Amino acid sequence: MIKTIGVIGAGTMGHGIATSFAISGYEIHLYDVDEGRVNSVAEDIEQELRILSDEKVIEESTVLKALQKISYFNDLREAVSQCDYVIEAAPEIIELKQNLFKQLDAYCPEHTILASNTSSLDLESMMVLVSEERKQRMMINHWYNPAHIMPIVELSFFGNMPLHIYEKVEKLYQSINKQCVKVLKDVPGLVANRIQQGIAREVFSIIEQGIASYEDVDRALKFGPAFRYATAGQLEIADMGGLDIWCTVGDNLLKVMDNRQQSNELLRSKVFNGELGIKTGKGFFEYDEKQSAEIKKQFNRRLIHQLKASESYM
Repeated sequence: MIKTIGVIGAGTMGHGIATSFAISGYEIHLYDVDEGRVNSVAEDIEQELRILSDEKVIEESTVLKALQKISYFNDLREAVSQCDYVIEAAPEIIELKQNLFKQLDAYCPEHTILASNTSSLDLESMMVLVSEERKQRMMINHWYNPAHIMPIVELSFFGNMPLHIYEKVEKLYQSINKQCVKVLKDVPGLVANRIQQGIAREVFSIIEQGIASYEDVDRALKFGPAFRYATAGQLEIADMGGLDIWCTVGDNLLKVMDNRQQSNELLRSKVFNGELGIKTGKGFFEYDEKQSAEIKKQFNRRLIHQLKASESYM
């Protein structure tokens, strides 16, 4: 039984993952190599828990209970030596993850299951320095940001892990009300990010061609396809619309849609000019630096409202 969970990395994804498990009563060991981050992350977690409480997603009493479930560490061996499950949310650098998993293999008990939050690195490469026995207890568990709100978790089942171990992890995520996507092949981007990149490619192309304004492109997505996607998946939508219609429209549109094999040059130029979005004050839109934290909070509140509205469809 999984009781104690280690989370490696206290950044954006890591502390959100820790928060999700803590809300459901699991003992959490949150580790970061940066001692300053270890000392400051509790404040971020409390703020996010307060928002969930304000929005009636959790009880007020759960805020304190969840905070008490999280212990903070700057020593990796100490953090994971008693954990049943460990998930890393370290930077997407293959050598870093290889060495991290080598350490985790040595420091963790034999029964510990190890997971990575990556969606861009393959599992086989991350496992090269661990024992053959541990490889049967390693997998990818990819969360979406913000982790404590977004309901999806993608779980790898690539053939290295026995079914009963996979099912143990799946039950763990079901116990915290996550929607699990079982990914059967180790492909870049897994499932959700590949779908997202397909949409993003056409959105950037539409902007590049001057077909509509930034605001109207986002409006078309939010109140068109995305509005339906909040309650039904693409395959269900296709069935309801008629596969013959989808086939005909595909023949007409796909030949004139973007099919480039690299990032859009408009996007690349913005990156080159330092226009990275809210973190630099300008991306496709402009942001007041003083209001950036509040903008992020309001975005999270909108996601919470959507999560509450969609619960009946899960």
